[in-house]
Amino acid sequence: MKVVLEHLTKIFPSRDKDKSAEVVAVNDFNLEIPDGKLIGLLGPSGCGKSTTLFMISGLQAPTSGKIFFGEDEVTTLAPENRGIGLVFQNYALYPHMTVQQNILFPLQNLKGENRLSKEEMLTRANEVAKLVQIDKFMNRKPSELSGGQQQRVAIARALVKMPRVLLLDEPLSNLDARLRLQTREEIRRIQRDTQITTIFVTHDQEEAMSISDYIVVMKLGVIMQTGKPQWVYDDPANLFVAKFLGTPPINVFTGKVENEKLYIGDEAVLDVKGVEDQEVYIGVRPEGFLLNANGKLTCSVSGIDVMGRDISVVSTNAASLNPVVRSIIAADEMGNVAGEVKFNLKEHKVFVFNKETEERVYFGKQVAAHEEMVAQMKAEGQNVTPHNGPLPREADDKVQDNRPAEQQQGFSGKVKGAFARVKGVFTKKKGTAEEEAQSAPEETADKAESEAKE
Repeated sequence: MKVVLEHLTKIFPSRDKDKSAEVVAVNDFNLEIPDGKLIGLLGPSGCGKSTTLFMISGLQAPTSGKIFFGEDEVTTLAPENRGIGLVFQNYALYPHMTVQQNILFPLQNLKGENRLSKEEMLTRANEVAKLVQIDKFMNRKPSELSGGQQQRVAIARALVKMPRVLLLDEPLSNLDARLRLQTREEIRRIQRDTQITTIFVTHDQEEAMSISDYIVVMKLGVIMQTGKPQWVYDDPANLFVAKFLGTPPINVFTGKVENEKLYIGDEAVLDVKGVEDQEVYIGVRPEGFLLNANGKLTCSVSGIDVMGRDISVVSTNAASLNPVVRSIIAADEMGNVAGEVKFNLKEHKVFVFNKETEERVYFGKQVAAHEEMVAQMKAEGQNVTPHNGPLPREADDKVQDNRPAEQQQGFSGKVKGAFARVKGVFTKKKGTAEEEAQSAPEETADKAESEAKE
């Protein structure tokens, strides 16, 4: 089932009288999700990915925009009539029911011509249980299952209705590392077996990149970039995407382009023909460094992390925005790492961004590689420019909140304010007591003098 989102916007009203405090959770969102694909909505907390999922499911109504399942508009359709399966972050299983009863529950609520016989419901529940490999636990209750098993029950309950679209809201966040790996592989296998269009919400880049056919990177309710995971990693459209994807994270430097040469500090590290002179940010992937005694970039070594086949050289550079620079090189080169190291840079692992807009500046072979990627995306029906306005920059994290500073206190600010007020009360009381103590002798003397005169 193809899913199309047209100009989808969700604005949460202000709780104050100040209308400028409205929160734009999803901002003019345009996306086409191909039939039978698994799409990952990826971004930091508060970027609008879960809100987007809940609007697709019908649990939240969009402020504006339209939602299509195939050719059918479902924007105002009730959730139970959309043909969706929804898996929540906390499983949301019925604790007093067995696994079988949990899986059967959606089928038992079907009405009219969709109503199934008891035998048909049991057959379908058993088939789905085998698919997610929990058929041996049908008589157990959720409390008797591990976290991974409970998540499989939740997925089975969503699949048993044979939904047109499967929606997963951070389904792995409550699992330990080993279970996360195992369960995400299971989700990918199930999706491939069923060929159900699946939308997977996560803030974990490794999850999204490992199981998604396409990822949608979001920030402040805006699509920052879409594409195949490896494409987005290799060809980030802006500084935010480059920083968000990658482990270890990308190294970011301040620099400039001057006379078609790229400078980090005073060192010319690459030729960038055709690029105008400008102030830039320079992103270099950790695997983009080549150790070379005559290299063009100089760093001061502060440590070495041994990772088996490779090592990570931890160093510093005055132009780096990161606390340290991480460079991954082959372990057999460890003997060449001393107090000061020099690197050459791999051109395809170096990304240049305009300092004002933080948009990508392409140079050299990157231009042709980007054009080829865009052509492939268009051929597969993917959005290339899904946003209509300027993208939120790294410096614009609070762009949606126009309230005065004193009204923008978060929880910690409110706590600090409360302590300040309490402290003020005690200070005031203390001051009053001290004033009374100081004035007491004077008042006593005045009273004694008055009585003597009388």
